[in-house]
Amino acid sequence: MGMHEGNRKKIHVVLSKEEIDRQKIDTRKVAVVFDVLLATTTVSALLQYGAKGIIPVMDGKEALSMLKTLDDDHVILAGEVNGQTIEGFEDPIAARLKESIEGKTVILSTTNGTVAIRKVDSAKKVYAASLLNAAAVSERIIADHQDDTILVVCAGSGGQFSMEDFYGAGMFINELLTEDVAWTLTDSAKAALFFYQGNQDRAAEILKASRTGAMMVEADLLEDVLFATEKGTVSVVPELEDGQLVVATKKILQR
Repeated sequence: MGMHEGNRKKIHVVLSKEEIDRQKIDTRKVAVVFDVLLATTTVSALLQYGAKGIIPVMDGKEALSMLKTLDDDHVILAGEVNGQTIEGFEDPIAARLKESIEGKTVILSTTNGTVAIRKVDSAKKVYAASLLNAAAVSERIIADHQDDTILVVCAGSGGQFSMEDFYGAGMFINELLTEDVAWTLTDSAKAALFFYQGNQDRAAEILKASRTGAMMVEADLLEDVLFATEKGTVSVVPELEDGQLVVATKKILQR
């Protein structure tokens, strides 16, 4: 391609949401957020199941005040704090909500993923990604964002690095590299890529071995852990618009 290194657009992996404050989030950057064992997998699946939109909030308190501003016939409150479902809320797990979700708006509060999404909401665009839809999101990035810096945000867990989010980041970067686009990867992006490439067929093993995954298995949520490993099952791209994650519409290409 003969491009100079300087022209190449950067892909960087942020290792936990606590790192985000140090990142200069601005309109030249596009954020892709991973919370593989919870929020972004739930968001991906619920939009595929027909949810109208998902409002990511910081905590249960914000969820309740948000609810007051909406027509509550069409709203579902779902959330957890530190792994416990918030009292009066639905479990924020896609399988539990599948049957009741059509046409509804979900106010979603999770300890890590929804907070990470909110922390990057001043970026040019914010997308939610999971193993389910990493391929679809990467197609969107290649179509619309070849000239932008891509921040791949691992939500992490309670301030700690989460292996499953890092694995998701690596899968996403691996998908991005299948096209003839000259990205420059930072070391964190290369590390995620190599970790994924060495473990492509070990998603279930890796998610179960992660701290959050092990806690979920212990709590009898193995099915939900395995659900999060189903690569390529979701074709929708969740995009943050006016504070709601909605299905990104395809642009009509101007020929």
